[in-house]
Amino acid sequence: MKAARSIDGRLEIADIPVPETTDRSVLVRTEYSAVSTGTELMVLRKGINAFLGYSATGIVKEAGAGVDHVKVGQRIVCYGAHTHADYFHASRNHVAPIADHVDPREAAFAGIATIALQGLRQADLRFGETVVVLGLGIVGQLAAQIAHAAAYRVIAMDLMETRCAMLEQAGLGDVCRSPEQLRDRVREATRGQGADCVLICANTKEHRLIDQALDWIRDKGKIVIVGDTNTEFDRNKLFAKEAHITISRAGGPGRYDADYEREGRDYPYGYVRWTLQRNLDEFARLLGSGRLNLKPLISGVYRLEQLEEAYERAKLAPAETMGLLLRFGD
Repeated sequence: MKAARSIDGRLEIADIPVPETTDRSVLVRTEYSAVSTGTELMVLRKGINAFLGYSATGIVKEAGAGVDHVKVGQRIVCYGAHTHADYFHASRNHVAPIADHVDPREAAFAGIATIALQGLRQADLRFGETVVVLGLGIVGQLAAQIAHAAAYRVIAMDLMETRCAMLEQAGLGDVCRSPEQLRDRVREATRGQGADCVLICANTKEHRLIDQALDWIRDKGKIVIVGDTNTEFDRNKLFAKEAHITISRAGGPGRYDADYEREGRDYPYGYVRWTLQRNLDEFARLLGSGRLNLKPLISGVYRLEQLEEAYERAKLAPAETMGLLLRFGD
């Protein structure tokens, strides 16, 4: 089978054996794999040797004896396996079933959506509270839609008009084009109290976004860092509101835990309610129930052999390459 990998900073489409399953893993025939351009270009830029891709959908071909939540022949979504390949091998905790009627192109964004969903878990919002989503790249778009589906009041902002229009096309109305517009909208929506949380999904080191977020939140509000942003801030601003700043790590508890990811061991449901896999399950439920509209995010579909072309397009026109997919099979 063919798989994409980074070798000393260059992209290689390699011929490798089809992986073998274990008792607690599955083998999946890939249908679509989402291109996470930021992560993948970073891996290539830093010369990291690794197989590429982590967010996909496909059909289970083999399932180990210890896998009881998906079965052979079923469509699944995946977060965490190396998915830019004809087949991928995944731990039981990396996959979740998804309804047959769901468009597999939308389902392929499952892994990226799970990262957005975990950011909202870290925000710990309640019904009716206000969240600002700052930065409308692919993670910000997904976070805003998931927050809207959860009935939070969502106010989003990006400086790129195309990204703002994309979120509006998905059905969200409170989308701002400048910090000043966002400031005024937050004041209006909260009667001057401030937002309960700001979710920073932007990837920039040039601006002190935390300082701006501190201006927008309420007293004792929260800031959740999801994107790769400058983490410097004004201590006096933080003190004045006794604000809480936290960071969201990937897709939820279990990520980067070898026992959870490689061995397929779960955390007790009563102690860790939302794990990586349970977040993945929840994304599948939201998408299957029609609460999310991801079609506007799809900006290009490529074959595996065209991955270099997809990367080049993403570098040259980032505003026009929101959601890139690789298609496998006939």
